[in-house]
Amino acid sequence: MTAFSTDNQKNLMLFSGRSHPELAEQVAKELDVSITPQTARDFANGEIFVRFEESVRGSDAFVLQSFPAPLNEWLMEHLIMIDALKRGSAKRITSVLPFYPYARQDKKHRGREPISARLVADMLKTAGADRIITVDLHTDQIQGFFDGPVDHMHALVQLSEYVRTHYSTENVTVVSPDAGRVKVAEKWADSLSGAPVAFIHKTRDPLVPNQVKSHRPVGEVEGRTCILIDDMIDTGGTIAEAVRVLREAGAGDVVIAATHGVLSAPAAERLSSCGAKEVIVTNTLPITEDKKFPSLTVLSIAPLLARTIREVFENGSVTGLFNGNA
Repeated sequence: MTAFSTDNQKNLMLFSGRSHPELAEQVAKELDVSITPQTARDFANGEIFVRFEESVRGSDAFVLQSFPAPLNEWLMEHLIMIDALKRGSAKRITSVLPFYPYARQDKKHRGREPISARLVADMLKTAGADRIITVDLHTDQIQGFFDGPVDHMHALVQLSEYVRTHYSTENVTVVSPDAGRVKVAEKWADSLSGAPVAFIHKTRDPLVPNQVKSHRPVGEVEGRTCILIDDMIDTGGTIAEAVRVLREAGAGDVVIAATHGVLSAPAAERLSSCGAKEVIVTNTLPITEDKKFPSLTVLSIAPLLARTIREVFENGSVTGLFNGNA
């Protein structure tokens, strides 16, 4: 016999870290697959152990992990899971990161600072990840930090569809919290029937994190429903201050829409009392009970992640999920 053949069908396997099991279950349900069982535990000194209970040889492995606090622990667990898959002979490993860790540290503001977003990309590659799926990076340039394919997905479709369903678009202005996100605001405006765009002129002290000095809105906001958009809300200081500036400028209702609800303390308190009519986020990060408040709405990102995973697995078009505009 000089050759042989075998029926090697592609095998999609979904793996989940311990940081956000609810999202992983939602994605698994959308894909109609089961999360691969695993043993994961911490040693007394904090070291993490992971072992998968089924063979992963030859599989197309998708490893889903989000990064709430303690972020560094979940990042290490994710790297260990990837390493275990590589040593278990998985054929391809895709790191699914609904929220990319350290994304805000994407450049040096001053000398002797790290570019931590690049460091994370290097660690993922070294661990064995072949490609990345992520949602709404802090800046698009982070895609270039990883030496491999990066599927950069956008939650704009889910968020804007919710806004269109619950608010009239006839008197809407899309507001960027700073000049740097005006391009994103323009995409929002296109999705809301060509609504006008405004932005908040502000300054930030590079020596003091999570604090901002807002000045005035630039654009048409008086008497209008303002959709205040951002990629993430951490402590809520920036976005709450933007709401105050808009209200002082005569804006009508202010609706906050952001992809990543980090909601570190005291975000819930700030957002619930800042004067915004509604705060809309997705569940790229777990929203625990202590982070919830009456005006908070949480949309599921699972359908988008599941469709992306399916397209990648079937060698389809991820850009096609956004009508070629991704």
